[in-house]
Amino acid sequence: MTLTDWFNKRKIQQIAARDNDVYIDDSIGKLWTLCYNCNSQLPKKDLDSNLNVCPNCDYHFRIGAYDRIKLIADEDTFEEMFSNIKPTDPLDFFDTQSYTMRQVSAHEKSGLDEAVIVGTCEIDGQKTAIAVMDFEYMGGSMGSVVGERITRILEYAHDTKLPSVVFTSSGGARMQESALSLMQMAKTSCAVAKLNEAGLLYITVLCEPTFGGVTASFGTIGDIIIAEKGARIGFAGRRVIEQTIRQKLPADFQTAEYLLKCGQIDFIVERKDMKEKLSKLINLHTKK
Repeated sequence: MTLTDWFNKRKIQQIAARDNDVYIDDSIGKLWTLCYNCNSQLPKKDLDSNLNVCPNCDYHFRIGAYDRIKLIADEDTFEEMFSNIKPTDPLDFFDTQSYTMRQVSAHEKSGLDEAVIVGTCEIDGQKTAIAVMDFEYMGGSMGSVVGERITRILEYAHDTKLPSVVFTSSGGARMQESALSLMQMAKTSCAVAKLNEAGLLYITVLCEPTFGGVTASFGTIGDIIIAEKGARIGFAGRRVIEQTIRQKLPADFQTAEYLLKCGQIDFIVERKDMKEKLSKLINLHTKK
């Protein structure tokens, strides 16, 4: 192997880790995952058994919506709702390919029909309305269906007097839906306002990554705001901000730890402790 080959192989590893994909080497197959944070080669079975958290540096890998629901909900209590609301192509949008084809590709990659799953479940016996975003579907971007599903589950929580928990993981608004996507910020925020007026608990859990329109709306207006350890959270990207203000930002800028230090979130909770923390908060803040 030449030095050039070695560098090319290293670059492929880093790109794969950044996307949370398993790096495939002809010699080891799909048995190892490269940690983006500490560059450790991790046996995939060990990573899976550790809730997709690096045992060396505690880096929290992204996980799918159904995997997260499995960690949070009591067994066999999750009931999906509003799955009949499906994405369309209202603007007949086309960039390098049609929006319809991008939806098909996103479905094949993630196994989902949209970037959020909503429904009800029990958390230690406490019935709760939940919404869980999935970054694998078009970067967790918020289109009209994402906004509608989240709004409907929050309205259902309002009507049935349930506490609500929303897990966010998103790159922001979905450009293929233009203004229709931006409108979802106002719509979801209004649904949260109704919960506040009714005195119902609304918790948000900010996961890696949470940016753009989600951060600017329902993601950061929870009664209690939790973040997973190491999650990147912000509105605009780091590079855009640095170019705008012409200053170098701190190394930990837009991380959960930085936001906690600045008072913008209430807790940082590790994945293994998330269900217990949510259960205690719901029990404490829900009227009996």
